[in-house]
Amino acid sequence: MKRTTKKKLMVFSGRAHPELAEEVAGLLGTGLVPTSAYQFANSETYIRYEESVRGCDAFVLQSHTAPINEWIMEHLIMVDALKRASAKRITVVAPFYGYARQDKKHRGREPISARLMADLFKTAGADRLICVDLHADQIQGFFDGPVDHLMALPILADHVRERYGDRQLAVVSPDAGRIKVAERWSASLGGAPLAFIHKTRRTDRPNETVANRVVGDVSGRICVLVDDMIDTGGTIVKAAEAIMADGAAGVIVAATHPILSGEAVDRLKNAPIAEVVVTNTLPLTDDKVFGSLSTLSIAPLLARAIREVFEDGSVTSMFDGHA
Repeated sequence: MKRTTKKKLMVFSGRAHPELAEEVAGLLGTGLVPTSAYQFANSETYIRYEESVRGCDAFVLQSHTAPINEWIMEHLIMVDALKRASAKRITVVAPFYGYARQDKKHRGREPISARLMADLFKTAGADRLICVDLHADQIQGFFDGPVDHLMALPILADHVRERYGDRQLAVVSPDAGRIKVAERWSASLGGAPLAFIHKTRRTDRPNETVANRVVGDVSGRICVLVDDMIDTGGTIVKAAEAIMADGAAGVIVAATHPILSGEAVDRLKNAPIAEVVVTNTLPLTDDKVFGSLSTLSIAPLLARAIREVFEDGSVTSMFDGHA
C-alpha cells in the first residue's frame, strides 16, 4: 500500500487576538480556517470548523488575555474539536500562557495552576505547545510532550540597539530571579553591565512590592529594564524610580507581554520612563496605548517557529542553541 497524501498545515484562531493570528497565517502563506464560534445564552462556548481537518498538522493560536478564563476555555474546546475531527497533530500556540505566574507554591494550601493548565491541554488532545517567554522556565516540564519556548529578546534587543546603541547602556533585571535573562540581554547589547533590583514582595497581597534598591552600578547610563510581562505596572515603576534615584541617565522598559491591568497605563505614563517597548503577544485596546509605548510584532517569530515544527526543522537554532 503506497501513501500518496502530503502533510497539510492548517492555522486556527480563537477570538481573543485574531489580528495576530491573521498576520501569522499571512507570513506562512495560508489563511485561517473558517470557524463558527459563539456563546449560548448561559455563556457556554460553541466551536465548529467549516472545513475538513482530517489528517492535518493543526496549529491553534489563542493568546490568553482578559477575560482570561473565557479564552482559555475556548482554546481547550478548539483543541478538543480538532481531536474529535481526526487532526493528525495538534500544536497549541499560546503567545501568552495563562496562569504562568502560579508555577510553584509560595505558601501552604496554594495551587500550582501553571501545571493544571498543561494537564488541561494534554487532556484536551494537544500534542505540542509553542509559547513565548514563559514566566518560569520549569513550566516547559509541566507538559507531557514537546514544548517550544520562544524568546522575544532578539526582536526587543534589535529595537533597543537601533535607538540607543550609541549610548552607554546597562541591563537591569527587576529581581534576582531573572538574572539569566538579563545576562542574555547583556550579551546581545555588546556586554552591557548588569544590575538587578532587590525587592521584597508581599505574600498577602498580589502584584505588590514594598521595597526596592539597585544592586550594581547604573550611574550615568541608559538602563534597559527587562521583564517578561507588565501587569499592574507597580513593580516596573518602582524599579524605574529606584534606578533613576541611583543616578541613571534614563530608563527604557522592554517587556514581552503587555497585560496592562488596572491603573498600569497611568502609572507608566507618569513614571520616569523614556520608552516602554513591548510585543503584540496580547491585544492592546485604544485605552492601553500611550505616547511612550512602542509595540513590535511577534508574528514573524511565531510564523518561523510554526514552519520549523511543520517541516521537522530546529526551533532551537532560531536562538543560537538556547532553549
